[in-house]
Amino acid sequence: MPPGAYALLLLGALAGGFVSGLAGFGTALMALGIWLYVLPPSLAVPLVLICSVVAQSSTLPALWKSFDLTLVWPFVIGGLFGVPIGTMLVAHADPTVFKLTVGIFLLVFPTALYLNRTPLAFRFGGKAADAAIGFAGGILGGLAGLSGPLPILWAGIRGWGKDERRGIFQIFNWTVLATALCLQTAAGLVAQQVVWLALLAFPGTIIGAWLGARLYQALSDRNFTDVVLALLLLSGIGLVWNSIGWR
Repeated sequence: MPPGAYALLLLGALAGGFVSGLAGFGTALMALGIWLYVLPPSLAVPLVLICSVVAQSSTLPALWKSFDLTLVWPFVIGGLFGVPIGTMLVAHADPTVFKLTVGIFLLVFPTALYLNRTPLAFRFGGKAADAAIGFAGGILGGLAGLSGPLPILWAGIRGWGKDERRGIFQIFNWTVLATALCLQTAAGLVAQQVVWLALLAFPGTIIGAWLGARLYQALSDRNFTDVVLALLLLSGIGLVWNSIGWR
């Protein structure tokens, strides 16, 4: 691997680990925008899954007691049903179209939520709607490790607090991405090269997650919301630029 590519691999791992430690999600959102410059999707996606599971596993024990598990289970059940569908789509998705579509989505919806400064507490659909959002997130998780955006935006609309949202993000993402990784490995979609890339990326992932978790403790609800929306917006910009910027 050329030195420049190795530097981008570490940068993506550090950025992805940091936002995962900070917000309970974000390895895919941040790292894909960097790694797709030097890696094909067939390597970048399983690498994201591995680093996501590592980052979230490293911070989960310290935060577990603050999570409300009664909010999490509908997302997890829906997500587990969606992951196999996303995994089957890996071989058929057009990478450019996929990145552009997700990127536009991440530009529009976080901007709308940020501009709406009125606190939201949308209750429509109850647990069934939560499970449906989890199902869609599971599909995106199995397809590209992007399990977070839909549940994240939905939790903001529900009006849940910082710890409630963090619990949903982290436990849901950990479950969905670990399942997606197992399914992709069983289907032969994780090449041996990915394992070596993951070993190179681990130091950046773990250090980034530790730094992000420390910063999370200092954030208020409002600060946490702004950070989450800003991360989604930046990720959307990165995906759109990666799709059309070099044409």
